[in-house]
Amino acid sequence: MESEIMKIKDVMNQEIISITEDTSPIEAFEKMYKNGVRRLFVIGNEGSPKGVITYSDLIGVLNQLSDVDKNNNNQTVTNIMTEDIVTINANEELKNAANLMLRADVSGLLAMDAGKPKGVITKTDICRLVAANLLIPKE
Repeated sequence: MESEIMKIKDVMNQEIISITEDTSPIEAFEKMYKNGVRRLFVIGNEGSPKGVITYSDLIGVLNQLSDVDKNNNNQTVTNIMTEDIVTINANEELKNAANLMLRADVSGLLAMDAGKPKGVITKTDICRLVAANLLIPKE
């Protein structure tokens, strides 16, 4: 019996936790915390991805700010986000996502379809899937 090849779209998180370009670092950190994620995608007004900001990015910046600066909403995530988002087609095989994450040294990918963001796949998602499959006895 031949096993079915898993696609990214089969296991990706379809909810993309995102922020806009005018979001402050504090607001971004609060959204990460509230949603239990370690990255937020920055989406432009027209709906296209503009960048990604990670927990590490935010911690680095917030540790450098004084309490007065933290409450000043003049700074936005555009100053600290990574503009080069690593993306993958949602119809690709799951193994291609794992290989791309390793090559690009990233822990998550924005899954695209027809030029639009459709979901997110992370190293954690892949590890959970592998762990679940290893724990199921083969018949």
